[in-house]
Amino acid sequence: MKPRNLAILLSAGLALAAAGCGSGAGSTPDATKSSQGSAAPANAPVSISVGCQPPKSNPKERSEWDADVASFQKLHPNITIVSKDAFPCIVPETFQAKLAGGEMEDMFYVYYTDVRKIIASGQAADISPYINSVTTLKDMRPDVLSIFKDGDKVYGLPRTNYSTGLVYNRKLFTQAGLNPDAPPTTWADVQAAAKKIAALGPGYVGYGEYSAGNTGGWHFTSALYGRGGSMVSDDGKTAAFNSPEGKAVLENLKTMRWTDNSMGTKQLHRWEDLMRMMGSGKLGMMIGAPDVVQAVNNDFKGKFDDYGVAGLPEAKFSLSGGDGYMFNPKASPEQIKAGLLWLEYRFLTPAQGQFNYERAKADGLPVGLPTTDLYGTTAPGVKMNDTRKQFATVPVEHFQSYVDAAANVQFKLEPPKAQELYAILDTAMSAVLTRQDANIDQLLSDAEKKANNVLAKSS
Repeated sequence: MKPRNLAILLSAGLALAAAGCGSGAGSTPDATKSSQGSAAPANAPVSISVGCQPPKSNPKERSEWDADVASFQKLHPNITIVSKDAFPCIVPETFQAKLAGGEMEDMFYVYYTDVRKIIASGQAADISPYINSVTTLKDMRPDVLSIFKDGDKVYGLPRTNYSTGLVYNRKLFTQAGLNPDAPPTTWADVQAAAKKIAALGPGYVGYGEYSAGNTGGWHFTSALYGRGGSMVSDDGKTAAFNSPEGKAVLENLKTMRWTDNSMGTKQLHRWEDLMRMMGSGKLGMMIGAPDVVQAVNNDFKGKFDDYGVAGLPEAKFSLSGGDGYMFNPKASPEQIKAGLLWLEYRFLTPAQGQFNYERAKADGLPVGLPTTDLYGTTAPGVKMNDTRKQFATVPVEHFQSYVDAAANVQFKLEPPKAQELYAILDTAMSAVLTRQDANIDQLLSDAEKKANNVLAKSS
């Protein structure tokens, strides 16, 4: 769960036989026939609704979207894109209700965390018969594409993808006598750097961590994955975080909080709290992705030049986040094929659409943050990074260690019942950070029992 994040795509169409949204069946459309059962004429007119057009409050990105729609429709005059805007693009309280009621766009925007449930509930169309039309598919990271797969079937495609890393204040590193071009690569390095930053004086915090509003459990998961641990068993039925890796996460925090005194006395932080601290120039490090730097710059009075992002220390695995698009089960084959054309045009092609960095620079939008990793080191990925650097308006070298690390980690999805598990682990995180006598073994054992009850109800 990422409390501030992303948004995008499609809705409506002709009903397919036995493919009602929310029925649990999720029938696959025939690749050669329209939803009415007859072969559709080549280049017949088709209209598709797409979710998550940038809102009017974001005029530059909305203008770029509209320009791409116009250019796409010029290339494909038989296709009409019906853009649907909403801010935010997903409201968790209404998202499932819209899915169950069949009210989603033909091509609708999703967070990674909702994909498995949508597939299991038959609330998205199987697009496997059409997927090979996407020319960049062969270059996409298998671990990213797998998010939208169930066995051999594909139910959607990603728009963005990121791994977690270590966000740090380069300015404070310099003040503390640390080299900002050599960020920590181990948790021992993090601990040592945090102590030096905290020693700068009152109000300086070497390392910040969440422990409220489900964000503590979210960061626990990120740190756990980085150490090679798992939140749940392979079958998803029992908790797996009461492990040496889980214990190491809490022991490290307990040491920094109470022995090193490098985390400050104020705790129970939520998302905005660490953003505000980072923007104020008083926080040295925190777990996060590059979009943290953008949020700090845009909303919390920070400056791009002052921050860097490195890989998560010692990590071979990383909590993956992102979003993408899936198709309404009612969408016709023609709508799915048209939607895939738009998806590739707008979201999957280097130097085009969302990756048209030359245009973004001309429009005064920040360019240079490595916010999306769909292709790794394949040709599209190399081209994407080259153009990002070519038109950068922020110092890309501040994020190079994150890029290098991301190319060598395996992405892991959030666990099933993620929000419930995060809420449970908030308790363990807050206890370690607010009580010097907190018993880590007991905290993990109690959390494990509660998590098992949650997972048992969902199995």
